[in-house]
Amino acid sequence: MPKLSSMIANSVQSGYQQWTRDARLGLQNLLAHGLRSLLTMLGMIFGVAAVVAMLSIGAGARQKVMALIEQMGVHNLIIEAKETTEWQAHQKMRKISPGLTLADYRSILADVDSIVASTPRKSMTPTKTIPQAQQDAPTIYGVRPEYQQIEGLHLLAGRFFNQNEEDRGAPVCVLGVAARWSLFGDTNPIDQYVKANDQWFRVIGVASPQLSASSEGANSNPSVDSNNLIYAPLNSSMLRLEDSYSNVRDEIDGIYLNLNDKADMTEAARVVRTILYSSHHGASDFSVIVPAELLAEQKRRENLFNAVMVAIASISLIVGGIGIMNIMLASVSERTREIGLRRAVGAKQSDIIRQFVVEATTISFVGGSVGVVFGFLMSRLIAWLAGWSTIVTASSIALAFLVSISVGLIFGIYPAIKAARLDPVEAIRHE
Repeated sequence: MPKLSSMIANSVQSGYQQWTRDARLGLQNLLAHGLRSLLTMLGMIFGVAAVVAMLSIGAGARQKVMALIEQMGVHNLIIEAKETTEWQAHQKMRKISPGLTLADYRSILADVDSIVASTPRKSMTPTKTIPQAQQDAPTIYGVRPEYQQIEGLHLLAGRFFNQNEEDRGAPVCVLGVAARWSLFGDTNPIDQYVKANDQWFRVIGVASPQLSASSEGANSNPSVDSNNLIYAPLNSSMLRLEDSYSNVRDEIDGIYLNLNDKADMTEAARVVRTILYSSHHGASDFSVIVPAELLAEQKRRENLFNAVMVAIASISLIVGGIGIMNIMLASVSERTREIGLRRAVGAKQSDIIRQFVVEATTISFVGGSVGVVFGFLMSRLIAWLAGWSTIVTASSIALAFLVSISVGLIFGIYPAIKAARLDPVEAIRHE
């Protein structure tokens, strides 16, 4: 047994020394033809860089959308009214449907089980504010106190309004972070007053920043900046604020439902749609948003996007692999006499194969390493120029690097085998 262990150890050490020697010789040969080696590596560099950069764009977009969906709450259902400010279109629709109403809200509460918290929403944009908004006028959301729990709204300062203030329609409000800076700048807004149209509201809190989306499907109301909001009690909004479009607006324009952890979100959404289709007489003047379904759909899109991006970027790697095969075949032709001499002094075919495979893999390894750095820089450049969120993940680097090494091995095997099969005598005679 000790003798067998010693033989295994010597064999492993000998194999390691052979690979190390071939790697050193391969690197020396590449350095001896520096410009040719660099040009050969360009395909691998750009291919790996493209894989890393494209996956970083996908990872950045995925993180933002996932955060938006999670912010909406995977146990929430959101109902949005599809409203119009055009009188004729409104009248035509109202001949069929009464629009979204508090009666719909009460019906949903009565028929949908497992509701933990809920609130209607009445929104409006004032035509004038005091202090005057420095940017776009903030949108006022009239909601119940449960909105804070449903949306997971955190406060930077002050507090959210309570049920007592909701019941008596108190003129109080909470500012979104963008609305706070637009109206008050650096001034502390707590206990200050905001006038929306003809109604004064006392500021009692400032909400923390919220993620915003610019496309439907990732936000319940994509036309509204989630930070440029003023939250007020629902009763206060409906009783005190004048809406210039009140004659073409639904009684309410949104409903938020938070269900318990055991609820079937898809089934709950089906029940809600059934209730609304019945009360709206089949009119599609509402939409039901299920964040849990959006999350599952986003994951499917993510897998498809990554597969497509990797496939596109892999074309560059394949082109780089063809370049490696081409240069290795040229190297075999140039070094025919050297190969013959090595075979004549006792080198085996496996030694020749190993030498050329190591050289091809070295090209891929160096090209892949440079490509990863280049891809990272490309990712940062894209984020800076386009304003996109990009994230370079360890998995994208590992994938790009693994593919580059694999391409080097695959495209280096044929030239290596061709070199090993050369007849030693004919190879030595080669000029």
